[in-house]
Amino acid sequence: RISGASSFCGGPEAHRELQVRPPRTRSFLIVEVRSACFACLAEVRGSTTACCLHAPRSPLDSTRFDSTRLLDFSTPRHDVLSYFGEIEQNKVQSFIPSSTMKLAVATAFLAGTAAAFTAPAFSRPSSFSAAALKMTATETETYTFSKSEEIFAEAQTLMPGGVSSPVRAFKSVGGNPVVFDRVKGAYAWDVDENKYIDYVGTWGPAILGHADDDVLDAVKATMDKGTSFGAPCPLENDLAKMVIDAVPSVEMVRFTNSGTEACMGMIRLVRAFTDREKVIKFEGCYHGHADSFLVQAGSGVATLGLPDSPGVPASATKATFCAEYNNLDSVKKILEDNKDEIAAIILEPVVGNSGFIKPDKEFLEGLRELTTEAGALLVFDEVMTGFRVSYGGAQEYFGVTPDVTTMGKVIGGGLPVGAYGGRKEIMEMVAPAGPMYQAGTLSGNPLAMTAGIETMKKLKEDGVYEELERKAKKLVDGIVSAAKEHGHAICGDYAGGMFGWYFVDGPVKNFQEATKADAEKFGKWHRMMIERGVYLAPSMYEAGFMSMAHTDEDIERTIEIANDVLSQL
Repeated sequence: RISGASSFCGGPEAHRELQVRPPRTRSFLIVEVRSACFACLAEVRGSTTACCLHAPRSPLDSTRFDSTRLLDFSTPRHDVLSYFGEIEQNKVQSFIPSSTMKLAVATAFLAGTAAAFTAPAFSRPSSFSAAALKMTATETETYTFSKSEEIFAEAQTLMPGGVSSPVRAFKSVGGNPVVFDRVKGAYAWDVDENKYIDYVGTWGPAILGHADDDVLDAVKATMDKGTSFGAPCPLENDLAKMVIDAVPSVEMVRFTNSGTEACMGMIRLVRAFTDREKVIKFEGCYHGHADSFLVQAGSGVATLGLPDSPGVPASATKATFCAEYNNLDSVKKILEDNKDEIAAIILEPVVGNSGFIKPDKEFLEGLRELTTEAGALLVFDEVMTGFRVSYGGAQEYFGVTPDVTTMGKVIGGGLPVGAYGGRKEIMEMVAPAGPMYQAGTLSGNPLAMTAGIETMKKLKEDGVYEELERKAKKLVDGIVSAAKEHGHAICGDYAGGMFGWYFVDGPVKNFQEATKADAEKFGKWHRMMIERGVYLAPSMYEAGFMSMAHTDEDIERTIEIANDVLSQL
């Protein structure tokens, strides 16, 4: 089967390797031409092609298939199954294939025109005997993505890059994204019916697991009353009280529709309250795509290799200063150079948009002291960490209380939501209580409020965050141990239900250190993990997320697959 892909085409020299993948039925092998296009195949016709089947080391067996069989195809047209039929005739009775074997073209491409590779040619002949190729039950199977490829090819003609958010396009890891069909618990299924253990969790909100039954039932009941009111509803009060009760810094809260929108309101608020314009952020910290924040912003910007975004005027960022994360001296210098002019210091209290970078507690405590001395506000962007590393967010986890907090993701239970909150005297600057204007048509909509309420009810139960951190630790420790066993430089860390690792000797304390990680290795690692049923964020500059739905068996299976992959990198 040819899995299409003129997008991978690099000319004849690029087509030297064909992927051989064992199907889930184990009754016969599927040969998939992953890096060819029909145009190139059409150019090579009538040539003699010699192929050899290599069986590399099995991940669970030291046996290697020693005798390479060269099989000569002298006719201009044939199909791949006839090749395996010839193996049978030559009585190559058994070998142990690895999870991904390579069929290397020795002298030329498979003979014949593209028409020789049509679907009818690949129907299984009745004479083909499964006994000819004996496969072990312990191998890691790999997936194919033909429907995903087809849908994504169409998407690229309809949406910029074929996606609605840039990191989803897999640009930094190679290949094309898989297209999801449905999710449940710790798992996701794509349109090709491949099942994944999912550690992205819709980028953080799925902390209970995907499509939690109680959350869905509550949302369905609310939906019967209407999807949006554009007017106050009691659900806003209920969720607001839960947020205020949970988050140490929050005495009042304003709901929005996204984390970006929450940060847009926040920066306007801190400037209005302090009557100052300048702010300090940190290299690699992402606070949404508002103009003021797209300066050394990590995440999607770093993934795509963009220094900043075109279209952002110089005037929008001239009041934004960047310091180095976990480096108080870099902050002190900016404060000294801009005495009495800094409105706020804004940061991710655990960086999840440069991979996963945990702060030194002394760093957070130092920022608290410096902002107080400078008359500036301390802002924790907890869109990612809020209700994720602990019920009270990173500020509860580390015991450092900011003046203002932004939130999102988890508090919407998987529906679009954002929020910002802080001390009452600060929040009363927001319209209509005060002069700082911010509004939103769908803000506080009943569906998002309901999903957030039901999610937070479960998160408040005893032992939730201890269990999330136990599982995150087990996963990180297992993968780091496997990587080191196979000679890879690696470091990893976790906090509550967040985690991450880098292919570099650690620890990683800031964005510049994160950029030293092996991006090429990460790309190969990511693709091989996906092909074996583990869905990880498609960028080394994104954190991973554990859910309550993940089981120890899921984690052990993930480590087993990772060990297989790491042995081949």
